[in-house]
Amino acid sequence: MCQIFAGQHPDRYETVTRRLRLNGQSTSIRLERAFWGILDQIAAREGVSTPAFISKLHAEVLELHGEARNFTSLLRCACTIHLGEEQAPRITAIAAE
Repeated sequence: MCQIFAGQHPDRYETVTRRLRLNGQSTSIRLERAFWGILDQIAAREGVSTPAFISKLHAEVLELHGEARNFTSLLRCACTIHLGEEQAPRITAIAAE
């Protein structure tokens, strides 16, 4: 089982920094390449660019919580939620068999 995880290509977990604007402020976000790929997919599904998606998410977090204490962790968790939603229909179908 560990080969599935340990055997992945190092490029997948290499950290990548992207510069973008959050609420008009220029900033940079550093995430593993795999998370950037998932965020790109989510943004495409929403019909916006990745920076626009992240900026909107940041604004919504500020509105709901008044601050975004660890925004990069929030982005990683958003990715896991997205992956879980992708798996839910398959899990339901398998359970129904």
